[in-house]
Amino acid sequence: MKADPTHIEERIRAFQEACRRAGAKATHQRTEIFRAVIATDSHPDAQAVYRQVKERIPSISLDTVYRNLKLLAEKGFLQIAGTSHDSLRFDGNMAHHHHFSCTRCGMIRDFVTDDPQGLKIPEEACAFGEVQSLHLEVKGICAACRKKLKAKDKK
Repeated sequence: MKADPTHIEERIRAFQEACRRAGAKATHQRTEIFRAVIATDSHPDAQAVYRQVKERIPSISLDTVYRNLKLLAEKGFLQIAGTSHDSLRFDGNMAHHHHFSCTRCGMIRDFVTDDPQGLKIPEEACAFGEVQSLHLEVKGICAACRKKLKAKDKK
């Protein structure tokens, strides 16, 4: 699903301002990479971001996309949504949320809980240090893959 264009432009302006405040350059390439991630809720990997940005900046390299995605995640502009099918996925949704990941097709979707305080942090994790946040990744088979499996079983 694509995000609202007005919302995307607001996020781009906020991103550029945050870069200025942090003393980082909001280059054209970096801005377009950021735009490609926040314009979708599909949690794209670097290859998907590269294909999207290449339409707007034909001279961009895959290495530039990789380096900037990692930099944007390090600076807190994007999140890494874990690994799926051996590649990092990037998330432009910076609000607190969790993920459902399909183990068959790699689809990742966001969800929030009605009672985030109801998720108990295991004591074993607390033994390592002070826990500052909790992110839940639920893995399973999405409805579309489950439907395909059922159709295959019927044959």
